[in-house]
Amino acid sequence: MPEVDRPAPPAVAPPRALAHPLPAGMRDLLPEEARRRRALARCVLDHFVLYGYQPVALPAFEFAEVLERGLGTLDAADVLRFIEPESGEVAALRPDMTPQIARLVATRLADAPRPIRLCYEGTVLRRRQGRARRHRQIPQAGVELYGVGTLAGDLEILRLAASAVRAAGLDRFVVDLGHAMIARSLLDAVPAGLAAELSEVLELKDASRLAAVLASPRATDVPQRIVAAIAALPDLAGGGAADPDGAAVFERAGRLLAGTPAEAPLAELRALWDAARASPELGPALRVDLGELRGLAYYTGAIFHVLADGPGEAIVAGGRYDALLSRFGLPMPAVGFALNLDAVAWARDAAGAADEPAPRVLLSMPPERAERLAAALRGLGVPTVAHPPDQDPEGYALSWRFSHLVREQDGAIAVEAPPGGGPSGVTTVPATLDDVAVARAIERKTRATAPGEQ
Repeated sequence: MPEVDRPAPPAVAPPRALAHPLPAGMRDLLPEEARRRRALARCVLDHFVLYGYQPVALPAFEFAEVLERGLGTLDAADVLRFIEPESGEVAALRPDMTPQIARLVATRLADAPRPIRLCYEGTVLRRRQGRARRHRQIPQAGVELYGVGTLAGDLEILRLAASAVRAAGLDRFVVDLGHAMIARSLLDAVPAGLAAELSEVLELKDASRLAAVLASPRATDVPQRIVAAIAALPDLAGGGAADPDGAAVFERAGRLLAGTPAEAPLAELRALWDAARASPELGPALRVDLGELRGLAYYTGAIFHVLADGPGEAIVAGGRYDALLSRFGLPMPAVGFALNLDAVAWARDAAGAADEPAPRVLLSMPPERAERLAAALRGLGVPTVAHPPDQDPEGYALSWRFSHLVREQDGAIAVEAPPGGGPSGVTTVPATLDDVAVARAIERKTRATAPGEQ
C-alpha cells in the first residue's frame, strides 16, 4: 500500500512562565476552581448555621501581640509579619482564626448569654510544612462553641464535624480522637530541653528515635514509669474493625498510665469515647490515638482530626482549649474545629463525589430578545450571558463551561448543551411565547439536565 503524505503534527507549545510570578506558596483560582471553592464553603457554612452557629467575619491581620497571646509559644517563622504603617506596631497575617474569635468573644461578646455558638469562613496564612502542605494560604471553615463543659461540648462538636464532612459529600472517613494532656502531662515531668525533643519525635511518631532519646543519659533522672508511658504512646492507638470498642487500647493505657499525671486525662477521654461510640453518626468512624500531640499550644483537652483518602493530611482538625479565653481576661470553656477546604475538595475528588449541577446559560440570538430573556432568566436565579450569534457561540460556551446554549432558529427557541459540554439532546420552545414563559421553560430544562463537574 503506497505511503500517503500526512501533515506533521502541530508543535506543542511549552507552558508559559508567569510574567508576574506570585510569592512562594500563593496561588490564583481560575473561574471553575473558584466556583467549586465557593460552593463548598457555602455548603459547609450553611450546615453550621443549620445547627445554630452564627457566622462572624474577622480581619485578615491583627497586631502580632494579640495573635501571640492567643497562640502561646509561636515560632516566628510560622507567621508572616509586617509593620503596620499607621501605628508603627508589628502586625501579623492570621495563621489561625481561633485566637481571633477568642479575642472577639472576650471583648465584643463578653456579656452575651452562654453558650455562644459561632462559625466562620476565611483564609489563614502559615509557613509551608511537610510534603502535603503545598500552599501558605489555607482556606478554612469552622465553628467555636463557648461556655459548654467537657463531655457535652466535646460530643456536640464531634457530631457536628462528622455531619459537616458528610454534608460536604464524603461518606468514608475516620475520626481520630485523642487528648492533648495525655502526652503533655507526661512531658511536663521531663526536663524542658528533653521535653522539647520528645515532643518533636512524638509528633513525627518516630518510635525508634523516641526509644533512642529515652535511652540517652539525659533521661536518666526521669522516673521509669514516666519513661515507659512516653515510650508506649505511639502504639496506644486503635479502634475500628479490629477493636471496635477500643477496649484493648484503653486497658493497656490504663495499666501504663496508672499513677502518672496522664491518668486523669485518660479517664476523661474514655468517657468521651464511650459517649461518642454510642452515637450513630460517630461510632463506625471512630479511632483512638493517645499519642497524638498537636503543635498549637492552646489545646487543653480532647483533640481530634478527620482523615479521608487523598490529601495525606487531616481534612478537619479541632479540640478543646479551655485556657484560651483566660489569656484575654474572660475564663470560659471552649471547643471547636476547622475544615481545610482544599483538603476536603481533594478528598471529594479522590472519592469521586459528584458536584451539584451548576446551570449557566449562554444566549445566542438578536440583542433585543437576548437582553429581555437574560433579564427574565436572572430573575429566576439562572446565571445568564448574551453572546453575538456570529462569534462562535458553540466554542465560547464550551470554553467557558456554560451548561446550556440557547438560540433562536426556525421559529423556535432551542436549548441544548454545547458540543462536548454535557448531556446531549435539544429542547425547543415556541419563540412566540412571552419572555417570562420562555425563561421558565429554559430554567426547567437547565435545572433538570445541567451537568456536574466533568
